[in-house]
Amino acid sequence: MNKAKSIVKEKVIYAGKTFEITKKYFKNEKLSIEFEIARRSPGVRLIIVKKDKILLTKEFRPELNDYDYRLPGGKVFDSLKEYKTTISKKYNILKYAEEAAKKECAEETGLIPKRTRLFQTTKAGLTVEWDLFYFVVDDFDGSVKNQKLEDDEIIHPVWKTFEETKKMCLNNKVKEDRSVGVILRFLLQK
Repeated sequence: MNKAKSIVKEKVIYAGKTFEITKKYFKNEKLSIEFEIARRSPGVRLIIVKKDKILLTKEFRPELNDYDYRLPGGKVFDSLKEYKTTISKKYNILKYAEEAAKKECAEETGLIPKRTRLFQTTKAGLTVEWDLFYFVVDDFDGSVKNQKLEDDEIIHPVWKTFEETKKMCLNNKVKEDRSVGVILRFLLQK
């Protein structure tokens, strides 16, 4: 049996504002392996709950050229450079994710969370590093009429019952598949 692989080195092939492509070289006693990795700074998603309802957003998505229902959320860092600086200093990413969750909640929904709790963190896969932190917000102030959207955002908050949300996930009305899995897991615990 081969010993566990260890990273020998990593080389950045391309770096933009949002993404970078790297080559990671792994080596053990019998072989060397090279992987290309696409890396992006992490994001947050919010499971905002009121009684038996979840707040989804109906959002225009350019990549779909259509509207999609989704969990409110956004980026933890505005640039890959900020993210890399934070991880190089070994700062607690979860602290930054929680702050981003509060900010995105206020901007996209108009609601001010009194409490957030991490529900789950998802990984994109072996060759794509893009973590999503899912936070539950079940205690908040404010109104969805107080959104503070960016100029390019078209977002309409809508409350859906747990059952409606489940059906929307299963009928492809919620198209971000990682979020579909997390939403369904959350609803199964209710």
